[in-house]
Amino acid sequence: MILRDLTRELEIKKAPCRNDVEILGISYDSNNIRDGFLFAAIKGEKTDGHKYVEPALKNGAIALLLEDIPRNAPNNVAIIQVEDTKSALAKVSATFYRHPTKELTLVGITGTNGKTTITYLLESIWQNMGKNTGIVGTVEYRYLGNRIPSPMTTPESSDLMKLFRDMRSSGVEYAAIEVSSHALDRKRVSECHFDAAVFTNLTQDHLDYHGTLENYLAAKKKLFSEVLKQSEKREKFSIINIDDPHGREIAKDSEGRIIYYSSNKRGEGVYVEKASINLEGIHALLGTPWGNIEVSSKLFGKHNLYNILAAVAVGLSLGASIENVESGISNVTSVPGRLDKVENLYGINVLIDYAHTPDALRNVLMAVRPFTNKRLILIFGCGGDRDHIKRPIMGKIGRELSDILIVTSDNPRTEPPELIMDEIEKGVHNINFDKKTYFRISDRSEAIRKGIEIATRGDTILIAGKGHETYQILGAKRIPFDDKEIAGNILLEIKDKECLN
Repeated sequence: MILRDLTRELEIKKAPCRNDVEILGISYDSNNIRDGFLFAAIKGEKTDGHKYVEPALKNGAIALLLEDIPRNAPNNVAIIQVEDTKSALAKVSATFYRHPTKELTLVGITGTNGKTTITYLLESIWQNMGKNTGIVGTVEYRYLGNRIPSPMTTPESSDLMKLFRDMRSSGVEYAAIEVSSHALDRKRVSECHFDAAVFTNLTQDHLDYHGTLENYLAAKKKLFSEVLKQSEKREKFSIINIDDPHGREIAKDSEGRIIYYSSNKRGEGVYVEKASINLEGIHALLGTPWGNIEVSSKLFGKHNLYNILAAVAVGLSLGASIENVESGISNVTSVPGRLDKVENLYGINVLIDYAHTPDALRNVLMAVRPFTNKRLILIFGCGGDRDHIKRPIMGKIGRELSDILIVTSDNPRTEPPELIMDEIEKGVHNINFDKKTYFRISDRSEAIRKGIEIATRGDTILIAGKGHETYQILGAKRIPFDDKEIAGNILLEIKDKECLN
């Protein structure tokens, strides 16, 4: 695409001397720049893309999208200066890839917990309708047999627009994307044209980035008050969990038709008439503006009932029949890393879950407690270089709601694991601190081994925090580490242990 056409919608502070050059690609990563590319210098949390202008030029960049023009600016490249490269990158990327989201039925899901499960439910509903689907989220990006490992929940705008164009060119009709608060704050989805936006809930998380819960809420709110508002779709829906007090705040400035979902009837929306939740799953009768719907699911726990409510609200809002929704919900038997069972023959329930926030940890512990015949053994840690405030809170929740607590390492990143566990332990010491029911083991595989070794028939082991992840981040390195695989291997090793027979 010719540069002047690519930058037509930008508010440019300094225009390039040459705007007739042909742009063959776009990237914010100097390593991915090739001959004929435009390089966008983005100021990030840990580094500044302006530092990588020289490598980008060496790799073949012929145009630069910048906030700050370097002193020794080269004369042989087109330099476009803008106020905010994040916003500008989103605009040029949408233009370069021919606005693919205008051609998709697109749903954005934001909130602290539940996003991933809702995408799996929606995918199943749409496939039941015979639609080709695409999913962008925490576990992976996938469409029509393509499965791409997910480096981040919501990709950078240029990567995202390329992904959506690839999806559409392959025949994808319906797509769902998990929209993180970071993505909203950093304008990664600002040029997406959504048909519907979903708010699940808001609890403490990411305060290392946002600073306060108010800022975190403000970032989430942008999906409804800004992004959905600028969408060019003819009919738009805001799907909001009204049982969360923050949902009412979100609803004040939401765009389009507002559909609430709730555990009881509140205005126009989807709500629970009656429900049964047990170890076998969820069976519920739901009231909706489109008529009553009966759902059965292998997922269990009250938090998953809320995820089902959200998926039902989206599905029916966007034209799915009641039959399609009922079948779609029932077809989802599990979600990777979300109360994922590790099969064994020893009468122990071993569950893997991604719960890494206080609310998520509380929800999964309360979900499994009614179905635990004997003791509930919890193994968890907290991520390094992330919100410090939640660590003692999660320690307190773990101690209160489990019978045996094993605190361990998660993804320590650049923090010493022992210091992270010290902070978790601050919430543990004041609540029935008993060395017989509390263990601190920094090696995560050894912590999992300890939990399995002390378990007896009828116990439940919940390994929380990493869920679907198949790695552990130590410093700047990712090493192979899969909670489910490790637990399964340990169970095989000790299969003859007498207490499990």
